[in-house]
Amino acid sequence: MSPDPIVGIDLGTTNSLVAICDDAGPRVLLDAEGMALVPSVVRFGPASPIVGREARDSAVEFPRETIYSAKRLMGRSATELDDLARALPYAVVAGPRGLASVEVVTEQGRTVVTPQEVAGHVLGTLKSIAERALGTTVRRAVVTVPAYFDDAQRQATRDAGRMVGLEIVRIVNEPTAASLAYGIGRSGAKGSERIAVYDFGGGTFDISILELSSGSDVEGDLFQVIATAGDTALGGDDLDRAIIELVTSEIRAEFGVTLEFPPSTMQALRRFAEGAKIALSTQDATRLEIALDEKRIYRRTLTRAELDTLAAPLVQRTLACCRRVLSDAGITAKDIDRVVLVGGSTRMPVVRSAVEQFFGRAPYTALDPDQVVALGAAVQAAIIDGSRRDLLLFDVLPLSLGIETVGGAVAKLLMRNATIPTRAKEMFSTSVDGQTNVKIHVLQGERELVQHCRSLGQFELRGIPPMPAGIPQIEVELLVDQNGVLEVSAVERRSGKRASIQVVPSYGLTAAEVDRIERESFLHAKSDMHIHRVIDLRVNASLDLQWISMALARVRDRLEPSLVQEVEAKMSELRGFIALADQDATEVDADAFYRAKDALDRASVPVHEASITASLRE
Repeated sequence: MSPDPIVGIDLGTTNSLVAICDDAGPRVLLDAEGMALVPSVVRFGPASPIVGREARDSAVEFPRETIYSAKRLMGRSATELDDLARALPYAVVAGPRGLASVEVVTEQGRTVVTPQEVAGHVLGTLKSIAERALGTTVRRAVVTVPAYFDDAQRQATRDAGRMVGLEIVRIVNEPTAASLAYGIGRSGAKGSERIAVYDFGGGTFDISILELSSGSDVEGDLFQVIATAGDTALGGDDLDRAIIELVTSEIRAEFGVTLEFPPSTMQALRRFAEGAKIALSTQDATRLEIALDEKRIYRRTLTRAELDTLAAPLVQRTLACCRRVLSDAGITAKDIDRVVLVGGSTRMPVVRSAVEQFFGRAPYTALDPDQVVALGAAVQAAIIDGSRRDLLLFDVLPLSLGIETVGGAVAKLLMRNATIPTRAKEMFSTSVDGQTNVKIHVLQGERELVQHCRSLGQFELRGIPPMPAGIPQIEVELLVDQNGVLEVSAVERRSGKRASIQVVPSYGLTAAEVDRIERESFLHAKSDMHIHRVIDLRVNASLDLQWISMALARVRDRLEPSLVQEVEAKMSELRGFIALADQDATEVDADAFYRAKDALDRASVPVHEASITASLRE
């Protein structure tokens, strides 16, 4: 074993685990009790926080001190989580920068804890398990996240590791990690295979399409993500909530509509719901019994058929993501060679049946769906430290990235589903004479206008020497590293002035926003492109008018009156299009606008030639 090993960690919503990959292959590391799964539950109190099974099992006794499902809060603003917060026994409040945090109530008083702190305690426990199992200090880890985690959520994951002295050397998407675990031992096989990784966990859902190539054309196995889609607010927790809502509505109907459920009861209901869901994965029915007080006891039998009915809307949401990712990849379900199931929720028969029906083939279930992500993270760790050289992994961007241009348009530099790590450069200039500062506004989304995209961050390039509009040469570069973290830089090439930013937005994308971004990009594609084209024409036409006006003023007396008249008439026509674009870009005939600009450009050639000649003589 290396004296400085890199472990693989699956930091899950419900459970977490740690794995290592050595000469014998990847394996999950067990705790002192011989258990692989560590419940992602933390209980805060007067002493050190308690993590794992003990915290989970005492949640009813300490309902407002025990935090679970904190992963769903990471990198999100408190205002985004109203619906989720109402179903939790602990209070979700606004913490630093308005980010969602948790109010912990103990005998010693109230304190606010961030989701990163909760995750940090879980990571610290996993670190200790690894150190005990490996007999050495563990300082580095590969940690997995849902494919649709954005920059804020990924950064929050890094922060959690840093809190416990764990350097997260790589962040890998969970479906991608699963594919690495699945591909173990395939080196030497020839050809390629398309894999759909269906990852339905406790708090999130992801679906990724990967191309696995092996044989003589590549060195080892090459994994390339073709497309990915998902929902960061869809998982087993939501089915638990559906069961809880069914039970609480029946309890109120039987014992009184005004009946309240204190935090301890909410914790108990959650445990009952989770237990019933797990039991019905292997049984046709299970018995529920909840003592409300000494006299009132709620009893009922929950059947698998009832659970399937509750789960149906959630399963259909996962299949909608599957349809979207197949469309993005440009293939159909028949083109998929293998379907891999990941996450505890895929143990449910209704899920497996729906996946099999959708893809037309039985899903691959040889690997433990609770362990496969951690095993894949361990394989990625082995690739990084050089002990595995037979695998190569490429991931993709979930949404396009670009910057704001004059007029409120978006110039996309990196397109959705681009393979990462990736970078792109593009040249821009100023729109105002003498401009010395330029704001760089970074955006994420599929629409063409700033108002329809998500703002990720802003910075300014300062100290540009004053020059006429359009003369400065500003090179903007977007770089997405192997962890999916974005860095934006800008340099004015004439002066050498530079500025950059690592984008860490103040909150994350909600599932609804991701769905809206993708849906509206298709619905409004034609109108968005039209408006974007008109905006670009307006900006370029304004610069043309400025330069032609300056040249014409310089040499008017040296030109034929008919030429001057023709150029001024075409300038007037172009100003009319600009005025209309300022009022309502949707009403502008973009083709006619372009023809008017092109006609002026051609008519003004003698003006520019005369101006250049005059300059040379002077």
